Formats: sequence, structure tokens, C-alpha cells
Amino acid sequence: MPTGLENDTLENAKIKLKARETNFRHLEAISGMGSWEVDLSTYDTLWSDQTYKIYGYEIEAVKPTFELFLSHLLPEYIDIVKSKIHEATKSKEVGSLTCKIKKVGGEIATVSLNGQVLFDEDGNPDKLLGTTQDITKELSIKQKMEELYKLIEYSSNEVYILSLETLKYLYVNKGATQALGYSLEEFLTMHVKDVNPFLKNRDIARLKAILLETSHTLNRSVHRRKDGSLYHVQSYLHTLTYAGESAYVIFDTDISQLVDLETQQKKQARILEYIHDSVISTDTEGKITNWNRGSTQLFNYSDKEMIGQTISKIYDPQNEYSLQELFSMLQTKGNLDIEANMLKKDQSRLICDISLSISKDEDGNIDSYVGYIQDISIQKETQLLLEEQTQKLKYQAHHDALTGLPNRALFKDRLSQSIVTAKRNREKFALLFIDLDQFKKINDSLGHHVGDEVLIEAAKRIRSTIREDDSLARLGGDEFTIILKNIQSLQSASVVAQKIIAIMKEPINVAIHNLYVSSSIGISIYPDDATSDLNLVKYADAAMYKAKDEGRSNYQFYSSSMTAFAFEHVVMESSLRVAIKEEQFVVYFQPQYEGETNTILGMEALVRWDHPSLGLVSPSKFIPIAEETGLIIDIDKIVMKKAMAQFAKWYSQGFNPGVLSLNLAMKQLNEKDFLQYLKKAMESQKFQPNWLELEVTEGQVMNNPEAAIEKLNSIHSMGIEIAIDDFGTGYSSLSYLKKLPLDKLKIDQSFIRDIPDDCDDMAITKAIIALGKSLNLKLIAEGVETQAQKDFVLQNGCELIQGYIYSPPIPADEIEELLKN
Repeated sequence: MPTGLENDTLENAKIKLKARETNFRHLEAISGMGSWEVDLSTYDTLWSDQTYKIYGYEIEAVKPTFELFLSHLLPEYIDIVKSKIHEATKSKEVGSLTCKIKKVGGEIATVSLNGQVLFDEDGNPDKLLGTTQDITKELSIKQKMEELYKLIEYSSNEVYILSLETLKYLYVNKGATQALGYSLEEFLTMHVKDVNPFLKNRDIARLKAILLETSHTLNRSVHRRKDGSLYHVQSYLHTLTYAGESAYVIFDTDISQLVDLETQQKKQARILEYIHDSVISTDTEGKITNWNRGSTQLFNYSDKEMIGQTISKIYDPQNEYSLQELFSMLQTKGNLDIEANMLKKDQSRLICDISLSISKDEDGNIDSYVGYIQDISIQKETQLLLEEQTQKLKYQAHHDALTGLPNRALFKDRLSQSIVTAKRNREKFALLFIDLDQFKKINDSLGHHVGDEVLIEAAKRIRSTIREDDSLARLGGDEFTIILKNIQSLQSASVVAQKIIAIMKEPINVAIHNLYVSSSIGISIYPDDATSDLNLVKYADAAMYKAKDEGRSNYQFYSSSMTAFAFEHVVMESSLRVAIKEEQFVVYFQPQYEGETNTILGMEALVRWDHPSLGLVSPSKFIPIAEETGLIIDIDKIVMKKAMAQFAKWYSQGFNPGVLSLNLAMKQLNEKDFLQYLKKAMESQKFQPNWLELEVTEGQVMNNPEAAIEKLNSIHSMGIEIAIDDFGTGYSSLSYLKKLPLDKLKIDQSFIRDIPDDCDDMAITKAIIALGKSLNLKLIAEGVETQAQKDFVLQNGCELIQGYIYSPPIPADEIEELLKN
């Protein structure tokens, strides 16, 4: 039985034990380390409070078991732990293991397990005691530190840590050793001046003062490598404590390329500043940011006057492109070379050659424009003088100095070109060779100065007889040539020849002399007479001598048959003039029918020449001559007057002849007094405007559609209908066709003639009818002669018909019988 003393000792021991256990629990809480115990015979398990917390349990919330411990291990660690425990039962060593567990909330943690097996008196494994510590945060910190160390150690920048007191290196990274060529061991024995040879004590003092005040600063310096070479660095310095002493860290970046670039830019800036030409920079809004001395010399503005101003102050607004357009093109292309006018301070203009380019920032965005400007005013003036001189020399080489006409050289070139064009377009042209009769006598008797005046006047007169597109040349002496392009018939050449002969018969006044000079003209035709330039000239020359042999003051074709034809033309023209004077023309009428009802709706007036000795002359023989000579205007007036008088008479007698269709030549329409004449003719005959329809041919209208639209609108406004005759044979533009004041289309008889045997004509006729319908125009088919032709046009929507199926053109008395019936 224990004594009182023994009881006191036992109680003291328990108290001490309890106190020790409490202290141990406090230590566990402080260290985050939990303890545990496993009975190896029963596997009964005890956990400390901290162990519960590590696994995510409330204290004593569950009964700890070995199986519970194993369940928290990630699967890949279970066998490893069991193996470790098995090894521990054979050794008295403390075993350690790092593994991962899953806490109650699902969080994965890394723990450090330390354990040792206790053996009983017989040497058998009795208990397993150990500790568990959550080292997740420590591992994370360690990993970050390792990453940071690697980042610094292997950075391409140079990183140094120096003692603030001794300025010796405490740490350098691999970037520093590689950049300078020293080993780490060498660096740790070196002073900062060993690497920075130009660093002065005053520089060190200044940097230390800044670091004491702000703890960081930037600085540029020069490093010297182990091999003695130098390079520039940008340094960032920051104070810190390292290995227990005050130090500062330096991050150095090699800026050698940047320094070289800056040096180069400074050199360029100096060059640009003193260069003679103007160099100007602006921002993207056009405000001037740089203005060199060359700009001041060129424009007379100082840099103070111009920096901050917009470039528009010196850019002429009358240039081809506005500044906004230039900037837009520059942004698209990147650079521009232009020629433009610029304005000096006194507003005088300079012609400048300008090279423009863009400048971009580090992000690739345009931040400025740069212009290189040279004054080329003098060069431009010189260039213009050279061009004028060149043109003058070229003109002199190809033109006659006296008359200004093309000379022999230019004539040959134009003749060759005319042959090429005529061959390609399958056209004809005439070559006229003109010689002035009796000119030599004037030259010999009155002198060359008078002869020159005669030649100048002769050139003017001959020029007045031909078209703008024709070519007149002086070959030399009193010889002239004319190329009459694209003639439609031989009459065209003979008409011009007659005009020249007539105009040259008129006296030429030179000083006090009235001189008379006639002309002999020879004519050759391409390709009828020849296809080569040499033969055309030779044949025209031969024809000219033939004209001289015939008594001069006349013209001859190279072909005698052509000459006879031309003289027949002259006789016909003379007879026509008499016919107009005596009004030998009569009007025939061809009725126009509504095809479904066979009712007369109108009639076309057609001219016939009732020659006193030849009888009725076919229009095909005299109309072409009348059109060439302009006599068609007088003939049309006679036909208009007689046809209107006849129609007015029929209406007064109670007949209904419908609408009178009159052919209107564009030459007549172009007469200034035509509208006035038309109004007077209708008034004198008591003829109503709604009885009249004027027909114009498609080809004539399309020669000058704008003028035709204006004049036909004036006629249409009077209540007179307008029809297009021979539609489909010309080259109508639909854009003009819809602008013309049209009421009717006349389908040309050339498309009707071969229906129904010609599929193409049938298709064209259908297309014309469809076009007329789409434009809401009336349609009439000309030249309908058979029932099949009539049926075709009616079936396709053309209701009006004119042709021999009903009646040929007949005189008024026969028309009257039709109207009576």
C-alpha cells in the first residue's frame, strides 16, 4: 500500500505529465504538426487534435482507424505506405515519406509522414508512432522560389547584387557571366568599377544619394567585357537586404543597338537640318512637327513660324489632289512621289517634286508623315521651253513655212495612214492633185513676194471647201493635194473639185493688183484606181495634166469613165436647179393601212421629178445628187407645200386621208428658219398640226443625237408626230432612242422583203416590234408585198402596213378614188 509520500510523488508526476502533454499540444498547434499512434497487434489508432485538423475533421468527430488513414491517401500512395510500414517493423530507424492526401472537403494536400516502430521486451513490433505535417504551402513557396531563381538566373538581362558598403558583387546571374565573359567565382572577387570603367566616384555618390531617397533609379553606363570590348547598358537599380547586409540589385539591358540608332538619328537630323532641300514632318492631322533650314530657305518661313501650323499653309489648294486625298493615298501605299505647286511666304508659287512617306510607332500604327521637297520650277521652265522648241521644230519639219499646210513629208505619212484605215474599214477615199494655172507668169512678172501672197490666199480658199477630217497639203511651188476621206460616191469628189474651181476663179487682191488664177485638178480613187500610195499620186498627177490638156480650170478623174460620170453629175445638178426654180416636182402618195380592218390611216408623200423632156425621173437618180449639193432642202419644201395643200383640200371636201407622212432631211431640220417656215406653210394651207407626221431616218438622227433631240422636241411640242424611218438599218443607241420625242417606228423594208424565207429577218423584225411595244410606240411595216408578210407582222403585233400589197405610190387623183371608195 503506497504511503502518503509516494502518493504525493505520483500526483506530482501526473501533473508534470499533464503539463508536458499540454505543452506538446501547443507545440503541435504552433508547428502545424499532428501526432498519431497505431497498436500493431490490434491496429487501434490514436490521433492528436492537430492530426484531426490536417485531415479536415473536427476534433474527435470520428474514431480514427488505420483504414480511415489509408482511405485519405491518394490511390497511388497506398501500397507505398504499406511497404514503408512493413520495412519499419524490421528496423528501429525513423522512416519518412512525402505523399498526397485528400481531405474531407476534397482538397488535395501534400503531407510529410515521419514514423518509428517501438518493440516490446521480446523484440516484437508493438506500436507505430509518428507525425503528420501539411507541407503544401511550403512546397508551393519552394517551387515559386525555384522558378524565380531560374527566371533570374537564366534571364537574358544581366542581374547583379552588390554590397551597398563595399560595392563588391555578392551575386551575378548567368546572363551577366555570358555577357561579360567572367566566371561567377571571378565576379565574387570584383568591384563594380572593374565592369564599369567610366564610373566616377561622383557618379557613385549621386546614385547612392538617389537610392537612399527613393530606393530605386535608372542609369545608363558602359560595360567592359573580359576581352576589353565595350557596350552600352540601361540599368535599373533597387535597394534590398541580401545575406544580412545592405545591398542593391541591378538589372542591366544591352542597349548598344539603340545607342547606335540614336547616334545615327542624330547624324541624320544634323544632315537634314543643314541639307539644302526642304524636309518637313507632320503628325497625322497635318500639323508640322519638324521644319529644317532647307524649308526656311525654300519657303521663307522660320521654324518658329511653322512648327504647330498645318501643312495647308504652304500647299496650293488648286493642286490636282487635296491634302486629305494625299494623306488617304499615302496611308494606303506607304509612299508617294508627286509633282505639286507649293506657296512661299509671299504667296508666290513653286513647282516642287515631293516624296512623301509614313512613319509608324512600335505597334505599327502611323504616327507621322515625312515630306522631302525639291524646287523644280527652273527645271520645269526649261523642260517646257525644250518641249515648245521640239514641237516647233517638229512642226517646221512637217509643215510648209509659207502656208502652214502639211508639207510633202507629212502628206506621204497621212496618205499611208489613209490607205491603212480605208483598207481596214473597207472605205474609199479620193486623192486630188491641184495645180494653179498661170501662176508662173504672176511669179515671173510681179515677183515672188506677190506669188507668195497668191499661194497663201489659194491655200485658205481650198481649205474652206473641204471637211475638217480631210487633209490638205502643199507639195511645193503651186502644187496642192487633198485626201478626201471615206467618200460615199464619186460625186463627193467631183463636188469638192467644182467648189475649188469656182472659188479659185474669183479675183485675188494683192496690193494694187487684181489677179486671176484658175486651177486644174486630177483625181484618183482608192481602191478603184490603185492601192499603193505611189500609184495614187502618179495617177492623180496624170489626171491633173489631162485636165490642163482639156483647157485648164477643170477636173479629170484618172479613169475616163469616172470623168464622164462626173460630168453627167454636173448636168444633173444644173437640171435640178432649173427644176426647183420651175417646180417641176409632183407628189405621189402611198397609203398606210390598219392591217386588221384594211382601213386607210394615213399616207406617205413621195417626190417625183416630172422632167419636161425625159418624163418622170426616178428618185434614185436625183435624190443622192440633191442631198450632196444641198438642193434636197428646196425640194423638200416644194413637196411639203404641195402635199399639205392636197391634204387640206381633201379634208375640206369631206374625205379622211388620215395623217400625212413627210420625209424630213436633217439638213432641212438644221436650217435656222425651218420651224418658222413650217408654221407659215401650215398656216397658209390651213393645215392642222395633228394631220402631220415628220419622218427622220435613224442614221441621220444618230449623227448628232443631242442636237436632234432638242430640235425634234420643238416640233413635237407643236402637236406634230415624229417617226423614225428605216429603223434597224442604223446604229441606234437605246439611251438616245428613249430620249427622242418619238411616236412611231417604221420597220425598214429590207427586213420585210425576205419574210418568211429568212429566219434572221424574221427574228430582227420580232425584236424591233418588241422594242417598239416596250417604248409604247406605234409600229408600221414598210414594203409589205405578200399575204405571208402581212400575216407575219400582224401576228407579231405590228398593226400598220405600207406596201404594194395595198398600193404602190400613186398620184393624187388615184388616191382620191381610193378615198371615195
